[in-house]
Amino acid sequence: MNKKFIFLFLKIFVAILAFGSIDAFAHGVNDSTRSFLENNTGVQFIPFLYIGAKHMVTGYDHLLFLVGVIFFLYKSKDVLLYVTMFTIGHSITLLYGVLNEINVNPYIIDAIIGLSVVYKGFDNLGGFKRLFGKQPNTQLAVLIFGLFHGFGLATKLQEFQLPEDGLLSNIIGFNIGVEIGQFAALGIILLVMNAWRKLPSYERFSIATNTLLMSAGFMLMGYQLTGYYLN
Repeated sequence: MNKKFIFLFLKIFVAILAFGSIDAFAHGVNDSTRSFLENNTGVQFIPFLYIGAKHMVTGYDHLLFLVGVIFFLYKSKDVLLYVTMFTIGHSITLLYGVLNEINVNPYIIDAIIGLSVVYKGFDNLGGFKRLFGKQPNTQLAVLIFGLFHGFGLATKLQEFQLPEDGLLSNIIGFNIGVEIGQFAALGIILLVMNAWRKLPSYERFSIATNTLLMSAGFMLMGYQLTGYYLN
């Protein structure tokens, strides 16, 4: 029974990566969404809220980072604290980046997001304590990487040259949608992880899972850096 559960969990994990490789840049921006973003005018709060939620649910890189963040968090208040730090970080740079037209190379910012996944997996494995004898401030690290994730979101939106009319309301709607999508995805992840934590295999497979996280992060970094040098 334990092995079947772990196998199912790993299949879900790999499926996330497989989806990501197919849709590496879109994050839910299909043709109809692209057309809407390129041609919308005025306040479109609800559509932007929906697009934000969809973007986060399909944002495999953001979700992989969150998996790493909550992996060893057993108390609800700790999960809430760290997710709040991440939310504050990406909300600040999402709003600031779009409203002030701060352009960041999408390949570089997505490579840094990949690095955040590597960092969290390495941190969960106790790598910093082994190499340096101390662990970085985990809350501060989540906040800082949240800032980069927000710039990643802002960079995606700026590709569509959104009109000034209704921009503030639309971006706020998008950001709220991101949070809704984040908490919806996080709820599913927590259900799976809480069920797994009741099994003795959780601790036994924690090294393998966080090694997979690091591997996924390195893959994301390599993909984005390759794109940067080829374009």
